[in-house]
Amino acid sequence: MEPFKVHVLGCGSAKPTTRHYASSQVVEVRGRVFMVDCGEGTQIQLRRTKVRFTRLKAVFISHLHGDHCFGLIGLICSFALSGRKVPLHIYAPVALKRLLDDMLAMFAANLEFEVAFHPVDTTVAQVIYEDSAVTVSTLPLQHRIPCCGYLFREKPTLPHIRRDMIDFYHIPMTKIMDIKMGADWTDEDGNVVDNSRLVVAADPSRAFAYCSDTRYILELHQLIEGVNLLYHESTYDECHKDLAEAYCHSTAAEAAKVALQAKAHHLLLGHYSSRYNDESLLLEEARRIFPNTTLAQEGLVVDVV
Repeated sequence: MEPFKVHVLGCGSAKPTTRHYASSQVVEVRGRVFMVDCGEGTQIQLRRTKVRFTRLKAVFISHLHGDHCFGLIGLICSFALSGRKVPLHIYAPVALKRLLDDMLAMFAANLEFEVAFHPVDTTVAQVIYEDSAVTVSTLPLQHRIPCCGYLFREKPTLPHIRRDMIDFYHIPMTKIMDIKMGADWTDEDGNVVDNSRLVVAADPSRAFAYCSDTRYILELHQLIEGVNLLYHESTYDECHKDLAEAYCHSTAAEAAKVALQAKAHHLLLGHYSSRYNDESLLLEEARRIFPNTTLAQEGLVVDVV
């Protein structure tokens, strides 16, 4: 099974602290590298990972609060200093384009690579990126400004060849792809060997849902049902539910409810309020509802399984 990993670069909320960086994650899936959100300090955190700086293909911005996008222009300028040549794709609410164009004109007028902007409609769930291995879809969220999450889903793979059976029937390598695609095999005596005897089932497709700043949404689980890993903001604990409602954020308990309703395999909490010097109370609150919960921390790498 090819790697599918989430690297946490920052998991704090808007007010800076010495404990956490602003929101950003790197999603590494089947050789592709993507970034979700790009708060201040992201490029420093990216340097600390084992992910190659130059492999980043696209950046997905959830919304236009500074703790989710202030690091973008710095990242682009560093790419220029590193000699990047390949395009960098930016997926974000349309309002970012004018600001990004102004910053590029001022700070990066002579880029040797294209910054390709793709406006995102935060109000609908739809596929906005697709290649041979993965799709990325929007997840409409409810925050104080237009905001969406992102769902990264592997495309189904072909079944695995049973090498023992290939050798037993002396099947030439030129026929392997046909068998992967479902073909039977006919031996020299005309006997047909059913395809089911020559392959084993493909690995199940995996999915990661990134749910950034949002109030609790009762219907959200319908869009992310069965995800292997769910990142859901958990800015507050239930004692501060009034603040969560006032600022359109979620509590740890509400994040756990979404994970439970979605039948997720694993929940990752993040976007912690600066009021907490120890997020263990958030973890305990979530685990009472959804036991397989982990606290995001800078430098944490989570396998999507």
